[in-house]
Amino acid sequence: MPESSPSQHHNHPLVLSYLGIRRAIGLSGLILPVVLGPLGWLILDVEIQDNMSSYYHTPLRDLFVGTLCAMGVFLYCYRGYGWIEDWTANIGSAAALGVALFPLDYASDPLYQRSLVGYLHSFSGGVFFLTLATYSLYHFPSRGHSDPEMANHIAERNLVYYTSGIVILLSMIAMGSYLLLLPVEWKRWLNDLNFLFWAEWVAVWAFAAAWLTKGHIIVAEIGIDLLAYSRRLVDR
Repeated sequence: MPESSPSQHHNHPLVLSYLGIRRAIGLSGLILPVVLGPLGWLILDVEIQDNMSSYYHTPLRDLFVGTLCAMGVFLYCYRGYGWIEDWTANIGSAAALGVALFPLDYASDPLYQRSLVGYLHSFSGGVFFLTLATYSLYHFPSRGHSDPEMANHIAERNLVYYTSGIVILLSMIAMGSYLLLLPVEWKRWLNDLNFLFWAEWVAVWAFAAAWLTKGHIIVAEIGIDLLAYSRRLVDR
């Protein structure tokens, strides 16, 4: 008997709950950097921080911790198409909770922490982004025509997933290069521009796009339809 999956019966209420979890994860990623950055600056006069983790030490700490904890719970509840995807979700859940509950040391470089808790935070952050890239590059794309969730516009959905994963990895490479390779003068200049915050924003929005597409949220569906229409125009 073939292994069951959450997409076999779309009218089953449990399937709808999986769609809800995907949407919740995607919306959390979509909203978090906007609220922390521009809205925090405009409403609470909180300056744009060096990175998202530094918001733990601002009045927006509860929002940052709460959103990451919610993502951790959503990932823990999420079940995919087999034990590998289930364990990916569990690892992502633990990493999200690690980012939330082990704060980055105050006014510190993520690479050089003053405490074990700070290093646990940096490690958890790296694992969290790798987990999200794994979903975009491995778990979400369809490799055939048997997945009912991908019945419409398979190529366009795969394009979103693969692009999301590549953007996440490129953002991680950019952040790693900034932390490990750049000379002090360049690093200080990029730090004045809040480079890590913007790089994290790009990565978070990339994973949000993948999860919202997988969750069939209406805005993502419109985007998929536009991609498909554009492709048909090019192929003519």
